[in-house]
Amino acid sequence: MKREDLRNIAIIAHVDHGKTTLVDEMLKFGGLFRENQVIEERMMDSNALERERGITILAKNTSTYYKDVKVNIVDTPGHADFGGEVERILKMVNGVLLLVDAAEGPMPQTRFVLQKSIELGHRVIVVVNKVDKPDARSYDIGDEVLELLLDLDASNDQLDSPVVFCSGRNGTASYSPDYQNDDLTPLFDKILEHIAAPEGDENAPLQILVSSVDYNDYVGKIAVGRIERGTITAKKDVEVCNFHTDTKYRGKATTISQFDGLVRREVPSATVGDIVSISGLEDIAIGETICDVGFCEPLPFVKISEPTMEMTFSVNNSPFAGREGKYVTTRHIRDYLFKEAIKDMSLRVNETNSADSYNVCGRGEMHLSILMENMRREGYEFMVSTPRIIYKIIDDVRCEPIDRVYIDVPQTAVSVVMEKMGIRKGELVNMMPKGSRTHMEFLIPTRGLFGYKTEFLTDTKGEGILNPMYDSYQPEKGEIVKRFTGSLVAYEDGETTSYGLFNAQDRGVMFLDPGVKVYTGMIVGYSPKGEDLVVNTCKKKHLTAVRSTGADEALKLVPPKKMSLEEALEFISEDELIEVTPKSIRLRKRILNNAERMKTRMSKKTD
Repeated sequence: MKREDLRNIAIIAHVDHGKTTLVDEMLKFGGLFRENQVIEERMMDSNALERERGITILAKNTSTYYKDVKVNIVDTPGHADFGGEVERILKMVNGVLLLVDAAEGPMPQTRFVLQKSIELGHRVIVVVNKVDKPDARSYDIGDEVLELLLDLDASNDQLDSPVVFCSGRNGTASYSPDYQNDDLTPLFDKILEHIAAPEGDENAPLQILVSSVDYNDYVGKIAVGRIERGTITAKKDVEVCNFHTDTKYRGKATTISQFDGLVRREVPSATVGDIVSISGLEDIAIGETICDVGFCEPLPFVKISEPTMEMTFSVNNSPFAGREGKYVTTRHIRDYLFKEAIKDMSLRVNETNSADSYNVCGRGEMHLSILMENMRREGYEFMVSTPRIIYKIIDDVRCEPIDRVYIDVPQTAVSVVMEKMGIRKGELVNMMPKGSRTHMEFLIPTRGLFGYKTEFLTDTKGEGILNPMYDSYQPEKGEIVKRFTGSLVAYEDGETTSYGLFNAQDRGVMFLDPGVKVYTGMIVGYSPKGEDLVVNTCKKKHLTAVRSTGADEALKLVPPKKMSLEEALEFISEDELIEVTPKSIRLRKRILNNAERMKTRMSKKTD
């Protein structure tokens, strides 16, 4: 059976090429909203962090209608750290819209997501977006995408991909960059014409591959997947199996829902090609297959790329512990992390020797910082260590993850970038001029990029573009100096004063304003010298008949550097931690007592 009344597509692209904005317009065009209805921009970015950063973090399902055909649309992340989301979601669709910025052209992440689509044999529609930009190169983009398809060994059918020119912001499309239609009709016509309709036997035994798992406090786990064959009804007994193991278990699919616009609607049944949400299977996991009882035939599941980085999350034990957070215990932190690992295939959570801490493995600094930011916004309080890479033993050799880094900078910044990449064991593999800018490609240890992004933006005066992608595991590259600065550490508990900060700022750059509570061992700034310094930021001026507190007004304080969560992760060294609470991000030493810390450091030197 061929479902001509249904199409399943994913929108894939590099970060910030306009996927979510285009989906907004596709939903409007499909008549999802009234003409006078006021709606938010980037509706699919429902997460507060997604809205703030302008990126998609979690894959989202939605649907719209065109000529009586239901079009299921999956909006996927464009950032490399969330590649795990893209890989598994592609199993649910029959074709992809490859979105490419009309000015920037194919970018590193474009290559990554397109390669996954080609491996799965999906048909591709190339959508050149943002054709209304002043610096658009619409005619050149088609050739660049064709070169990319050739490079990725695309099939003849995939090389014959149609090209549609769009302005996602204006909700228009055409087959030529020289003009635009009034709406997205050309795009939808191509979707119906070029993307294959789902096929399968609706009377055969049931087969649903679970591509993602959601979680709801009321119904528990919700399995999301596409029906490969057969039909499912609510309250049906099913059997769940796994392609990689022999485990089988039975359960009941209590409710069946389908995506209708931006909401899930319960349906009595669903059949071949439908993307469905199923609740009632508490032990369900991504990659498992839901079958009819007695007809267990597991489907193969795409292998998700392994995490390359880990951090330790632990209970906050600082002097300020429990003051600002709602969830502060080991049980709270453990439950949250393991619940997230269910939904995110690229996330791994492991127990440690300590009952108060857990090792959390992810795909990159952004991947883990998003997890931390979501936790603090939901009221959690915890501590995290500096990021560490995950080593592997290959042929009896210790190997580390290597990233392929694509760098695009003004010509004036080439030398400083080359110097910094050399210090961090980066190996130049490609370099070419692009107008007034230079494109460079490096192979560099993943740990070599820790702490570099902020420095890179400073070196390129904010004009540089840096895109790392995991490449391979290679033999360890040797020692890399991560930081050339030392920390300024608080001498005593108390509250920072203008007088104390004024005297301390000669030693380096401060992180705090006056009137902020600090504790012994807390990091209050950094020193250009490579060693830690203890400073008294709580120092008060002694009062005499001649000198009064009013003299403080004459003190000129340098504005402090306020650290974001990602900057803090880049900054801290091995003997430091970040204290994360809903209201604060504090940096601290692992050993708070200054005397004990000095003893430990001296004993390591003598060893």
